[in-house]
Amino acid sequence: MKRFFSCLRESPIGSRTIPFLTFALLTFAQGYVAEPGQYWIYLTKLLIAGWLLMLARRSIPELSWNLSWPAVAAGLGVFGMWIGLDPLVERLGWAGSYPKLNLQGQPWNPPASFGTATMAAWFFISVRILGAAILVPMLEEVFFRSFLYRYVERVDFLSVPLARFSLRPFLITAVIFGIEHREWLAGLLAGFAYQGLVCWKGRIGDAISAHAITNFLLGVWVVWKGAWEFW
Repeated sequence: MKRFFSCLRESPIGSRTIPFLTFALLTFAQGYVAEPGQYWIYLTKLLIAGWLLMLARRSIPELSWNLSWPAVAAGLGVFGMWIGLDPLVERLGWAGSYPKLNLQGQPWNPPASFGTATMAAWFFISVRILGAAILVPMLEEVFFRSFLYRYVERVDFLSVPLARFSLRPFLITAVIFGIEHREWLAGLLAGFAYQGLVCWKGRIGDAISAHAITNFLLGVWVVWKGAWEFW
Protein backbone atom coordinates (compact mmCIF):
# COMPACT_ATOMS: atom_id res chain seq x y z
CA MET A 1 0.00 0.00 0.00
CA LYS A 2 2.87 2.36 0.79
CA ARG A 3 4.31 1.68 -2.66
CA PHE A 4 0.92 2.39 -4.23
CA PHE A 5 0.65 5.84 -2.64
CA SER A 6 4.28 6.56 -3.41
CA CYS A 7 3.60 5.77 -7.08
CA LEU A 8 0.49 7.94 -7.00
CA ARG A 9 2.29 10.92 -5.52
CA GLU A 10 5.72 10.68 -7.14
CA SER A 11 5.51 8.74 -10.40
CA PRO A 12 4.74 10.87 -13.48
CA ILE A 13 2.88 7.91 -14.98
CA GLY A 14 1.16 6.77 -11.79
CA SER A 15 -0.13 10.22 -10.89
CA ARG A 16 -1.71 10.62 -14.33
CA THR A 17 -3.13 7.13 -14.72
CA ILE A 18 -4.17 5.69 -11.35
CA PRO A 19 -7.09 8.08 -10.62
CA PHE A 20 -8.56 7.68 -14.12
CA LEU A 21 -8.08 3.90 -14.32
CA THR A 22 -9.70 3.48 -10.89
CA PHE A 23 -12.64 5.56 -12.07
CA ALA A 24 -12.87 3.62 -15.36
CA LEU A 25 -12.81 0.24 -13.60
CA LEU A 26 -15.64 1.23 -11.25
CA THR A 27 -17.55 2.71 -14.20
CA PHE A 28 -17.40 -0.63 -15.97
CA ALA A 29 -18.57 -2.42 -12.83
CA GLN A 30 -21.44 -0.09 -11.91
CA GLY A 31 -23.62 -0.91 -14.90
CA TYR A 32 -23.73 -4.56 -13.92
CA VAL A 33 -24.83 -4.01 -10.34
CA ALA A 34 -28.52 -4.28 -9.51
CA GLU A 35 -30.38 -1.05 -8.74
CA PRO A 36 -29.97 1.05 -6.71
CA GLY A 37 -26.42 -0.17 -6.20
CA GLN A 38 -25.15 1.38 -9.44
CA TYR A 39 -26.01 4.86 -8.19
CA TRP A 40 -24.12 4.39 -4.95
CA ILE A 41 -21.15 3.00 -6.86
CA TYR A 42 -21.14 6.13 -9.00
CA LEU A 43 -21.06 8.32 -5.91
CA THR A 44 -18.35 6.12 -4.38
CA LYS A 45 -16.17 6.21 -7.47
CA LEU A 46 -16.39 10.01 -7.58
CA LEU A 47 -15.20 10.23 -4.01
CA ILE A 48 -12.40 7.69 -4.47
CA ALA A 49 -11.15 9.05 -7.80
CA GLY A 50 -11.40 12.63 -6.53
CA TRP A 51 -9.38 11.70 -3.45
CA LEU A 52 -6.73 9.94 -5.57
CA LEU A 53 -6.48 12.92 -7.92
CA MET A 54 -6.09 15.25 -4.95
CA LEU A 55 -3.20 13.11 -3.66
CA ALA A 56 -1.57 13.10 -7.10
CA ARG A 57 -2.12 16.81 -7.70
CA ARG A 58 1.40 17.97 -6.85
CA SER A 59 2.88 15.67 -9.48
CA ILE A 60 0.68 17.13 -12.24
CA PRO A 61 1.73 20.79 -12.55
CA GLU A 62 -0.20 21.19 -15.82
CA LEU A 63 -3.51 20.37 -14.10
CA SER A 64 -5.36 23.67 -14.07
CA TRP A 65 -8.53 25.26 -15.43
CA ASN A 66 -8.25 27.86 -18.17
CA LEU A 67 -11.48 29.46 -19.36
CA SER A 68 -10.93 31.02 -22.76
CA TRP A 69 -13.13 31.85 -25.74
CA PRO A 70 -11.75 28.88 -27.70
CA ALA A 71 -12.57 26.62 -24.73
CA VAL A 72 -16.13 27.95 -24.57
CA ALA A 73 -16.56 27.58 -28.33
CA ALA A 74 -15.20 24.02 -28.26
CA GLY A 75 -17.41 23.08 -25.32
CA LEU A 76 -20.53 24.45 -26.99
CA GLY A 77 -19.59 22.91 -30.34
CA VAL A 78 -19.02 19.43 -28.92
CA PHE A 79 -22.31 19.62 -27.02
CA GLY A 80 -24.18 20.60 -30.17
CA MET A 81 -22.49 17.82 -32.11
CA TRP A 82 -23.21 15.26 -29.38
CA ILE A 83 -26.96 15.83 -29.32
CA GLY A 84 -27.25 16.51 -33.04
CA LEU A 85 -25.27 13.58 -34.39
CA ASP A 86 -27.98 10.92 -33.96
CA PRO A 87 -30.66 12.90 -35.86
CA LEU A 88 -28.14 13.66 -38.60
CA VAL A 89 -27.11 10.02 -38.94
CA GLU A 90 -30.76 8.94 -39.12
CA ARG A 91 -31.56 11.62 -41.70
CA LEU A 92 -28.68 10.38 -43.85
CA GLY A 93 -29.83 6.78 -43.48
CA TRP A 94 -26.64 5.70 -41.76
CA ALA A 95 -28.17 4.67 -38.41
CA GLY A 96 -27.39 1.01 -39.04
CA SER A 97 -23.69 1.82 -39.43
CA TYR A 98 -23.52 3.65 -36.10
CA PRO A 99 -24.28 1.03 -33.41
CA LYS A 100 -23.80 2.26 -29.85
CA LEU A 101 -21.33 0.63 -27.49
CA ASN A 102 -22.61 -0.81 -24.23
CA LEU A 103 -19.62 -0.99 -21.93
CA GLN A 104 -21.47 0.47 -18.93
CA GLY A 105 -24.63 -1.62 -18.79
CA GLN A 106 -28.00 0.10 -18.57
CA PRO A 107 -28.37 3.90 -19.01
CA TRP A 108 -28.50 6.02 -15.88
CA ASN A 109 -32.13 6.94 -15.15
CA PRO A 110 -32.80 7.96 -11.51
CA PRO A 111 -36.50 8.91 -12.04
CA ALA A 112 -37.21 5.42 -13.35
CA SER A 113 -35.42 3.88 -10.38
CA PHE A 114 -36.55 6.13 -7.52
CA GLY A 115 -39.67 7.82 -8.88
CA THR A 116 -40.15 11.14 -10.65
CA ALA A 117 -39.39 14.25 -8.56
CA THR A 118 -38.27 12.25 -5.51
CA MET A 119 -35.42 13.48 -3.33
CA ALA A 120 -33.34 10.41 -4.18
CA ALA A 121 -33.78 10.94 -7.92
CA TRP A 122 -32.74 14.59 -7.76
CA PHE A 123 -29.84 13.78 -5.45
CA PHE A 124 -28.32 11.31 -7.89
CA ILE A 125 -29.08 13.55 -10.88
CA SER A 126 -27.15 16.32 -9.12
CA VAL A 127 -24.32 13.94 -8.29
CA ARG A 128 -24.10 12.87 -11.93
CA ILE A 129 -24.10 16.41 -13.35
CA LEU A 130 -21.58 17.75 -10.83
CA GLY A 131 -19.32 14.72 -11.19
CA ALA A 132 -19.44 14.89 -14.99
CA ALA A 133 -18.84 18.65 -15.07
CA ILE A 134 -16.12 18.95 -12.42
CA LEU A 135 -14.22 15.73 -11.76
CA VAL A 136 -14.54 13.78 -15.02
CA PRO A 137 -12.96 16.51 -17.21
CA MET A 138 -9.92 16.63 -14.95
CA LEU A 139 -9.53 12.84 -14.80
CA GLU A 140 -9.95 12.31 -18.53
CA GLU A 141 -7.95 15.28 -19.78
CA VAL A 142 -5.02 14.48 -17.50
CA PHE A 143 -5.03 10.85 -18.64
CA PHE A 144 -5.66 11.36 -22.36
CA ARG A 145 -3.98 14.72 -23.12
CA SER A 146 -1.23 14.94 -20.51
CA PHE A 147 -0.25 11.26 -20.44
CA LEU A 148 -1.55 9.04 -23.26
CA TYR A 149 -1.10 11.43 -26.20
CA ARG A 150 2.48 12.22 -25.23
CA TYR A 151 3.32 8.63 -24.21
CA VAL A 152 2.26 7.33 -27.62
CA GLU A 153 4.60 9.88 -29.14
CA ARG A 154 7.52 9.06 -26.83
CA VAL A 155 7.98 6.86 -23.75
CA ASP A 156 9.76 9.76 -22.07
CA PHE A 157 6.44 11.60 -22.35
CA LEU A 158 7.32 14.55 -20.12
CA SER A 159 9.81 15.66 -22.76
CA VAL A 160 6.98 16.05 -25.31
CA PRO A 161 5.49 19.57 -25.27
CA LEU A 162 1.72 19.68 -24.86
CA ALA A 163 1.58 21.90 -27.94
CA ARG A 164 3.26 19.38 -30.23
CA PHE A 165 0.99 17.97 -32.93
CA SER A 166 1.70 14.45 -34.18
CA LEU A 167 -0.82 12.59 -36.31
CA ARG A 168 -0.30 9.10 -34.88
CA PRO A 169 -0.92 9.94 -31.19
CA PHE A 170 -3.66 12.38 -32.26
CA LEU A 171 -5.59 9.57 -33.97
CA ILE A 172 -4.84 6.83 -31.42
CA THR A 173 -5.81 8.96 -28.44
CA ALA A 174 -9.05 10.10 -30.07
CA VAL A 175 -10.02 6.53 -31.00
CA ILE A 176 -9.47 5.27 -27.44
CA PHE A 177 -11.33 8.28 -26.06
CA GLY A 178 -14.22 7.52 -28.43
CA ILE A 179 -14.40 3.83 -27.50
CA GLU A 180 -14.70 4.87 -23.85
CA HIS A 181 -18.14 6.33 -24.62
CA ARG A 182 -21.44 4.72 -25.62
CA GLU A 183 -21.71 7.29 -28.45
CA TRP A 184 -18.29 6.33 -29.80
CA LEU A 185 -18.46 8.48 -32.95
CA ALA A 186 -19.35 11.57 -30.94
CA GLY A 187 -16.59 10.65 -28.51
CA LEU A 188 -14.10 10.34 -31.36
CA LEU A 189 -14.98 13.79 -32.70
CA ALA A 190 -14.87 15.23 -29.18
CA GLY A 191 -11.42 13.71 -28.78
CA PHE A 192 -10.28 15.53 -31.91
CA ALA A 193 -11.70 18.81 -30.60
CA TYR A 194 -10.21 18.60 -27.10
CA GLN A 195 -6.82 17.40 -28.32
CA GLY A 196 -6.72 20.08 -30.98
CA LEU A 197 -7.41 22.66 -28.29
CA VAL A 198 -4.46 21.37 -26.23
CA CYS A 199 -2.15 21.44 -29.24
CA TRP A 200 -3.29 24.98 -30.05
CA LYS A 201 -3.01 26.41 -26.55
CA GLY A 202 -0.15 24.27 -25.25
CA ARG A 203 -1.98 23.47 -22.01
CA ILE A 204 -4.73 21.13 -20.87
CA GLY A 205 -6.66 23.72 -18.89
CA ASP A 206 -8.65 24.90 -21.90
CA ALA A 207 -9.61 21.32 -22.75
CA ILE A 208 -10.70 20.73 -19.14
CA SER A 209 -12.95 23.80 -19.31
CA ALA A 210 -14.35 22.84 -22.72
CA HIS A 211 -14.99 19.30 -21.53
CA ALA A 212 -16.72 20.62 -18.41
CA ILE A 213 -18.99 22.89 -20.46
CA THR A 214 -19.94 20.01 -22.76
CA ASN A 215 -20.71 17.65 -19.89
CA PHE A 216 -22.68 20.21 -17.92
CA LEU A 217 -24.85 21.18 -20.89
CA LEU A 218 -25.34 17.54 -21.81
CA GLY A 219 -26.48 16.79 -18.26
CA VAL A 220 -28.99 19.65 -18.36
CA TRP A 221 -30.21 18.43 -21.77
CA VAL A 222 -30.62 14.86 -20.51
CA VAL A 223 -32.77 15.97 -17.58
CA TRP A 224 -34.75 18.55 -19.58
CA LYS A 225 -35.52 16.27 -22.50
CA GLY A 226 -35.56 12.97 -20.60
CA ALA A 227 -32.83 11.78 -22.96
CA TRP A 228 -31.45 9.26 -20.46
CA GLU A 229 -29.83 7.22 -23.24
CA PHE A 230 -26.96 9.75 -23.24
CA TRP A 231 -26.16 8.70 -19.67
